[in-house]
Amino acid sequence: MKLKSLTLACLGLASLAAAAYAADAKKTDTPAAQLPPGWTAEEMERCIKAGTPGEGQARLLKDVGTWVGKSTVWMAPGMDPIKSEVVAEYAPVMDGRYVQCEMSGNCPMMGPFQGLALMGFDNVSKKFVSSMVDNHSTGIMQGQGELTKDGKTVNWEYVVNCPREQKPVTLRQVETNKSATEKTLEMFATDPKSGDEFKMMSIEFTKK
Repeated sequence: MKLKSLTLACLGLASLAAAAYAADAKKTDTPAAQLPPGWTAEEMERCIKAGTPGEGQARLLKDVGTWVGKSTVWMAPGMDPIKSEVVAEYAPVMDGRYVQCEMSGNCPMMGPFQGLALMGFDNVSKKFVSSMVDNHSTGIMQGQGELTKDGKTVNWEYVVNCPREQKPVTLRQVETNKSATEKTLEMFATDPKSGDEFKMMSIEFTKK
């Protein structure tokens, strides 16, 4: 834990240094901020680019607003679907570098549902990233996603601790934007008994 905290602190200091360097570089009446010992101008430029919003962040910002959805859930292969309605509120955070999604609904078998997700686009890995929590679990689901060549679909892969199997499992999510006001979320899991993949959730969203 101490090592993780130290690493985060160092990354934070590096980001501050990059921001100061970028700010001073724009000024013409003052000398540029001094580089940290051992750093090159190229390395500093990489840090600045890593923290600058671009096309990936712009795509996420298109979701900002209120979406209403019709959810269908399958608890296991062959079971009857459970249908409900959900509302998702997307909002920008950190000056548009990330998007936060608050989802709410009422699942017939589980009761009121609340979920919170933070999504971004990592300029270093060139992948979408996400962390999700909800009021029916105590873990944090972590995911990475890649955009298809046609720009319409993000294929996500999430890792979460499964209470049934008592170990981490991988979930696959397909997020398809049909238009500026319509999109679909489909999530797939692996049945622990058969080992086969099955669709566990589908949500048809419409933007208000």
